[in-house]
Amino acid sequence: MSNVAEIQDYLVNLAPPDLAESWDNVGLLTGDPAQNVNQIITCLTLTPDVAAEAIAAGADLIISHHPILFRPVQQITSTTVEGKMLLDLIQAKISVYSPHTSYDSAERGINWQLANLLGLEEIGVLRPIVSLSEESGEQQRGAGRYGTLPAEFTLPQLNQLIKQALKVNSLQFVGESDLRIRRIGIACGAAAEFLRDAHRHDCQVLLTGEARFHACLEARALGMGLILPGHYATERPAMERMALLLQQQFPELKIGASQQETDPLQWDCDVEPA
Repeated sequence: MSNVAEIQDYLVNLAPPDLAESWDNVGLLTGDPAQNVNQIITCLTLTPDVAAEAIAAGADLIISHHPILFRPVQQITSTTVEGKMLLDLIQAKISVYSPHTSYDSAERGINWQLANLLGLEEIGVLRPIVSLSEESGEQQRGAGRYGTLPAEFTLPQLNQLIKQALKVNSLQFVGESDLRIRRIGIACGAAAEFLRDAHRHDCQVLLTGEARFHACLEARALGMGLILPGHYATERPAMERMALLLQQQFPELKIGASQQETDPLQWDCDVEPA
């Protein structure tokens, strides 16, 4: 029977913690490494709904992309939503692991998966990490990805391709309809800070999940497109894929993505224009 430590070893190999951003909180966040594991649930964000699902299912481990205990806490009590959730999970002996930005930046992590999904060629790293691994010839270490489309697209055509690939009905974007695109930068989640990295790599567009208003203005000033299909849309599919990868590695376990998790944002598409 597998235990938490064995699952952790696999996750560390899949998404090395040294790839995580300095501000992040990755790894085993609660739980006993020696605890046996029969069932795992993956999710984008560990919410009370997902925790209740895991407890009801008898899960032993939750792999949540977004970390719990992201900021230092001085108290864990039932008087706060996060505190009550943590106490419930601890009482149910459910461990929690978060790969977060280490999975974003892994060699076959979220940003690579998005680039591959869009059929990009000549995939490279937007923001490389300088490390000894580079001297040994290892490639694709660092944050963000960029790549070349197999043919030139206009911005509306690329928007349509991304909607189909990510299975979303709508998205937000910055840019002119006649913008011609051959190279794309990719940074999942909320990562418009990669805009200038993408510009330096001669990308005509940056794909990320969401962005602040001033980042949209910056994209326009640079003459770049910015495509925003949503935070959930750019990251949740990778947690479903993680469940499949884990199931292949640990076939004796019951593993699946949360069925309760949904995107909290909704779009009202029936409003008539003024």
